[in-house]
Amino acid sequence: MTGGQPALVVEQLTKVFGERTAFSEISFEVGHGEIFGFLGPNGAGKTTTVRTLSTLIEPTSGTAIVAGMELRPENGVEIRQRIAVMPESPGLYLRLSVNENLQYFASLYGVTDATTKIASALESVNLGDRGLELCGGLSKGLRQRVALARTLLSDPTIMFLDEPTSGLDPVAALEVHNLILELRKRGVTIFLTTHRLEEAEKVCDRVAILNTTLRIVGKPKELREQLFEKQLVVRTVAPLSEPDKIFSAIHSVLQWRSSEPSSYVLTVSDVDVAAPEVSRSLISAGADILSVAEAQHSLEDVYLEIVDSGEKVGEP
Repeated sequence: MTGGQPALVVEQLTKVFGERTAFSEISFEVGHGEIFGFLGPNGAGKTTTVRTLSTLIEPTSGTAIVAGMELRPENGVEIRQRIAVMPESPGLYLRLSVNENLQYFASLYGVTDATTKIASALESVNLGDRGLELCGGLSKGLRQRVALARTLLSDPTIMFLDEPTSGLDPVAALEVHNLILELRKRGVTIFLTTHRLEEAEKVCDRVAILNTTLRIVGKPKELREQLFEKQLVVRTVAPLSEPDKIFSAIHSVLQWRSSEPSSYVLTVSDVDVAAPEVSRSLISAGADILSVAEAQHSLEDVYLEIVDSGEKVGEP
């Protein structure tokens, strides 16, 4: 999280619909200029959280500070003037041109100097020459970019993006990723909900995993280190004749197992210490080494570990 006052502070926020709890007692902070990923399975409460923080529905309990304003009904108008929300469906009028769509939304937002703001927003999403085209004639990827331009019209402090690359091909998704990263450079805070874990790992500074309650918050790298043991994967040309004799004699190797013929997974105390020690021991034993590499865990591994365990890990 960046320095200074957070852009978003959530404390013990809860939303209940009758007998169903959408989310319960969630607490976290998001720094200015941070891309914050909000992950979780369907029905976890992600979209309801966004709707609550963007003042569309009231929380049942708890508090939040959104763009410097306390989340209270009387502050709803001012909060909405400081934020922008891009839902999964762009919500554009397909019979209107790009410019006509943006002019309409600019009037709803009360944007002054709308013509200049629209031109600037379209340039920001690389659509400066497409303003006269009908939205119905654009690809889904281009419509997503128009929707991003719409969220820029009010110069928001926080942008809530709900599944911005849903249904896009890899090239169009990459373009949206680059736009999001460019917005961060401009100091915009991005609150990103997504099912694409590789997307979150690529663009997010920190992520939170929600499944009604908040399970974990942190940088992807730190979460991997927190949840998984340090391991080396060793591959040799031929199976070792006495692997236990070799690995048990190495102090930095805590335990080992054979994952397949000629492949061994070693749990170690320190990867940087163990890798050269293991290599020297294997060479001394006459083994032909194909590779000695640190085991890599993805954000998907973290996600599945947290969601499947059903337990809260660490403190947000």
